[in-house]
Amino acid sequence: MSTSAILTPHAPRTIRTEPLTAETFAPYGHVVMAERGDVVGKPANQGTAKRYNWLGPVENLRPANAKLNLCLFRCSPRTTWPLRVEIMEKHPLSTQVVVPMNASRYVVLVAKPGTDMPDLSTLRAFVATGLQGVAYHPGTWHHPLLALGAETDFGCVVWEDESDGDCTLVTLPESEQPLIELI
Repeated sequence: MSTSAILTPHAPRTIRTEPLTAETFAPYGHVVMAERGDVVGKPANQGTAKRYNWLGPVENLRPANAKLNLCLFRCSPRTTWPLRVEIMEKHPLSTQVVVPMNASRYVVLVAKPGTDMPDLSTLRAFVATGLQGVAYHPGTWHHPLLALGAETDFGCVVWEDESDGDCTLVTLPESEQPLIELI
């Protein structure tokens, strides 16, 4: 009598989202928000506002011809979850700051800086509120913006010169593509 094994494909790793906090995001960058606890607002604009300074460094390690680019991303919402992570990107020599303009919440997916491919063991998925922006450390791997619920505009600041050094984009091998579960 002969028996045969049934081969099943390797199940992808699943990562669950978690709330975005300054502490949990620190290895990847800074959370940009007023109520962080480590920054005290100062009166501004004749007392009608509070100004929160020095929320995180905006680093430029690019050649002298790179310029600070203020741009906007208009993102369609992701409606299918879990999400298969097929690509990741990084800005190897610049901080990238992303600030939501009309979001109630969105997903930030990151892996620690370093190497030519993201170390997927360091992958984390955060749900940010519309009151939280992020500033990725130079070299931090991240997924393109993941809007939730409705079309969302994000303001973005990054040092660029329109060369290949602006952004490194990689496609993950299919066998290593994790799933992100939105909770």
